[in-house]
Amino acid sequence: MNKLIEVNDLAVKYGKNPILKSVNFSVCQGDYIGIVGPNGAGKTTLIKALLGLHPLDQGRITYYPNRASLRIGYLPQVILSNDHLFPAKVSEVVGLGLIGEKKYPKRLTKDDRKRVNDMLERLGISEYKNRKIGDLSGGQQQRVYLARALVNHPHILILDEPTSALDPQIREDFFKIIEEIHTIDQTAMMLISHDTHAIESHAKKMMLIERNTITLKNIGGATHDVTSG
Repeated sequence: MNKLIEVNDLAVKYGKNPILKSVNFSVCQGDYIGIVGPNGAGKTTLIKALLGLHPLDQGRITYYPNRASLRIGYLPQVILSNDHLFPAKVSEVVGLGLIGEKKYPKRLTKDDRKRVNDMLERLGISEYKNRKIGDLSGGQQQRVYLARALVNHPHILILDEPTSALDPQIREDFFKIIEEIHTIDQTAMMLISHDTHAIESHAKKMMLIERNTITLKNIGGATHDVTSG
């Protein structure tokens, strides 16, 4: 599989406090990595470092072929909106996933709008495209935010506790959608979740972050691919 990200000797601090140190691992096309660990262990900090949203204290992150060409979709921890007066329509929210790659003026083209409509159709929410995001249920909103993360067809999709606010049935439906995207598009997945059952059911590898140590192993086996700390 083609390598997408390589992390070498990474160390990250939060303020003056060391969070991660001596971290080494790779993400390749077709990977599905579930990330687990106690609160405060550094799961979200690691993801923010990969996204360039948190400075590195030490080490290097290499992107293949380069950072400008590697498309990364990101679904952060979402506080679902119940604001029915918030004016953004579903199609506009999804379209924001394409704005970042635009040069000034940042406007969506006819082809961009088709990409938005195609993604809404694929995720089964095209009927909501002209509705306000605050008028949708929690599960419907989460599909909209997922569509925003996927509309630029990322090489890697990073999800940070994407189902924490969803009920069990909607949560399972959400994971089925992710599995389909991973299988059909060969999109690499990095999933932070406290739902170890979901990770064991869907992911291929599990990354355990605990006490400044990262252990990456294959699901269903005891072989350790990487141990850092």
